[in-house]
Amino acid sequence: MLNNAMAQHLFEYSFNALGGKNEIKIFAEDPDLATKISDAIVSECRRIETKFSRYNSDSIVTKINSAAGLESTAVDPETAGLFDYAAACYQQSEELFDITSGILRRVWNFKNKSIPTNDEILEVLPLIGWNKVEWKNQKIRLPLKGMEIDLGGIGKEYAVDRCFGIAWESGIRSGFVNLGGDLRVLGPRPDESPWSIGIQNPREMGTAIAQVKLTGGALATSGDYEKFIELNGVRYCHIMNPKTGWPVQGVKSVTVMTDSCLIAGTLSTIAMLFGPKRGQEFLESQAVKFLMY
Repeated sequence: MLNNAMAQHLFEYSFNALGGKNEIKIFAEDPDLATKISDAIVSECRRIETKFSRYNSDSIVTKINSAAGLESTAVDPETAGLFDYAAACYQQSEELFDITSGILRRVWNFKNKSIPTNDEILEVLPLIGWNKVEWKNQKIRLPLKGMEIDLGGIGKEYAVDRCFGIAWESGIRSGFVNLGGDLRVLGPRPDESPWSIGIQNPREMGTAIAQVKLTGGALATSGDYEKFIELNGVRYCHIMNPKTGWPVQGVKSVTVMTDSCLIAGTLSTIAMLFGPKRGQEFLESQAVKFLMY
């Protein structure tokens, strides 16, 4: 364990993975150790991206989706753990957090700045529903041709926790791992002062609506500002209600602070899906710190 705070130096690394810009900041005595840890973290992010991205033709997600309407697919324990977690979130969110809802991107194209018709949405809705999925004994089957799963809602936050574990097991006790704004803190600065983390203003990019002081734990934000269409003063974001096929309304962003980035990320998304009143009540019931805007 690194316990000589006065001899430690700050090492900073940046890299692109999982669809965004990421950074690692750690205090360590040995530059070689710091480099080794950062390399391991980058490799872990690449591994998770390769294994679970729907954009990768060789990923387990693509394999499962390609077999929709056909046979079941056996998965390894890591993948099974993510599916079990997603199933628990589905229940806890009253069936709103649904990893089969990514298929809505077929009708919601945020690049062409157009709104789909009700008929177009209704065509896709029958293909959504974790309750339709056959998931048992580490085998999964999507019963309807055209159904898909998408782990984009939990993959990055899962990666944060995994990367935290790599640094922690290597003895690092000061620093943080930040993947596209979702992060987990290894510990305070060597002088015991906290890290100051800015919370993105959802209406003024590049500015913060708050500064959070952290000496440990994780932070994740869900918001309507990453992918959206704005027409006639109405913002349509990428966070979709799987029951209606329409984007959520009423909350601009939710930031949750708790011990795990994976849990923080799913809680913030569930709160967005629930909306202002129900979302706040839900987060209060979870006994976590949060900022809803």
